[in-house]
Amino acid sequence: MDDFLIRTKGISKEFSGVRVLNNIDLELKKGQILGLIGENGAGKSTLMKIISGLYFPTEGEIFYEGNKVEINTPLDARKLGISIIPQEFNLINHLNVYENIFLGNEKRKNKIVLDRKSMRAKTNELMKKLKTVINPDTLISSLSVAQKQMVEIAKALSHDSKLLILDEPTTVLTINEIKILFDLMRNLKEHGVSMIYISHKLGEVKEICDEVMVLRDGNFVTKSLTSDINEKKMAENMVGRELNEIYPEKVTPEEEVFMKVENISVENVLNNISFELKKGEILGFAGLVGAGRTELAETIIGIRKKKEGTLSIKGKEIQIKDTLDAVSHGIGYLPEDRQGTGIITSFDLIKNTTLVSLRNYGKFLINKKKEKERTQEFVDEFKIRAASLKTKLEFFSGGNQQKVSLAKCLDPQPEIIIFDEPTRGIDVNAKREIYFFINDLVKKGISCIFISSELEEIIGMCNRVAVMKEGTLTGILEGEHINEQEIMYYATGVKGAA
Repeated sequence: MDDFLIRTKGISKEFSGVRVLNNIDLELKKGQILGLIGENGAGKSTLMKIISGLYFPTEGEIFYEGNKVEINTPLDARKLGISIIPQEFNLINHLNVYENIFLGNEKRKNKIVLDRKSMRAKTNELMKKLKTVINPDTLISSLSVAQKQMVEIAKALSHDSKLLILDEPTTVLTINEIKILFDLMRNLKEHGVSMIYISHKLGEVKEICDEVMVLRDGNFVTKSLTSDINEKKMAENMVGRELNEIYPEKVTPEEEVFMKVENISVENVLNNISFELKKGEILGFAGLVGAGRTELAETIIGIRKKKEGTLSIKGKEIQIKDTLDAVSHGIGYLPEDRQGTGIITSFDLIKNTTLVSLRNYGKFLINKKKEKERTQEFVDEFKIRAASLKTKLEFFSGGNQQKVSLAKCLDPQPEIIIFDEPTRGIDVNAKREIYFFINDLVKKGISCIFISSELEEIIGMCNRVAVMKEGTLTGILEGEHINEQEIMYYATGVKGAA
């Protein structure tokens, strides 16, 4: 009997003549967790989409439980017992939680009538397993990003899978939620479920995976036991060279207060938030999921309507009614949900880059040449991998999509930029590039708000750190007080405002 649940032999994939996967052999035993790592664009997600029936390989074969199989559709994969938790959410906003979980796999009382009671009960059971409280009848559109991730995990678990593919599942989860997920994965492993775990968080790969396989530019690099390799070596295998310091040296901001927020409140969301942002400063915002950091950013740029409070730039009070007002006042925003609000995947690279700054390219007719030249500058600066400037973003890796979202944010030439989880779902080398780019921005006098759930990058990047809890600002930390212990004290309410 074959010990391997799944084996691929010579899997290759091309898009428009561009080879993104080249002759990949993958082997996964029953009850094993395989870590799959590589830079953005290395081919990880493409390989997983082939295994889960979203893509068909240009070349190669797949063997499942010892038999050669063709996986032409996601339904084929599901029938074999293969489920995927995708990097980008695959949820329908106008449906509720249980409808999303059982979409295409509905429980019925008979051939016609849906068994909604049974689906609600099963959803509650799945949420209990994930130790999270989400009402089965809640609309997806009203959930936070972290809650949506939990729904994606619950959806995959609902199929009683033999092979579970997890593509960057922890990028928006708290430390406690990650612990719950890992405990669940260990339990599934004990029951013979095999898993492929894709992550840029190499510490997690080291902790949860039995083996780690590295891809680079669509090619196999190496495979080893995680017990035989450290995080530094993993990172070097990913990029093909030795990595230097991840974080740049911090830039000392000017004393000038560039933006002042006073007593901002949003009903049932934010309570009396006040802070100052200096010229050329990186002001970090830390806190647990649901602390109100994204909601604060959305209020500043006019997505949410404030109940009270004022916003001043360079000493002058301003009114921001919508995002166009924010852009005209020199405020840029890189949103947390890349595909939801950052980019339009059906648009090409050029259209996404100039989406919020079209007025700079002509009043009546768009200067296409200028648009193309400006987009090419961003492609060169951010090392965006694209077959052409006309390539739609749906064919880009998550990291390259994030770079395009960043280019769109920067094209209007803002003086203040709010970065909300700027390194979510991108590899260690791309993270380093973004860190150094943000550092270059503050050297030019641009002021930055840096929202992140990763305390390591908050500590490594920020001049000061504002900590939030349940819509309230509990403290602002400076100097030696910027450390994990102090941040968590304020994030959990041990210290700071009640």
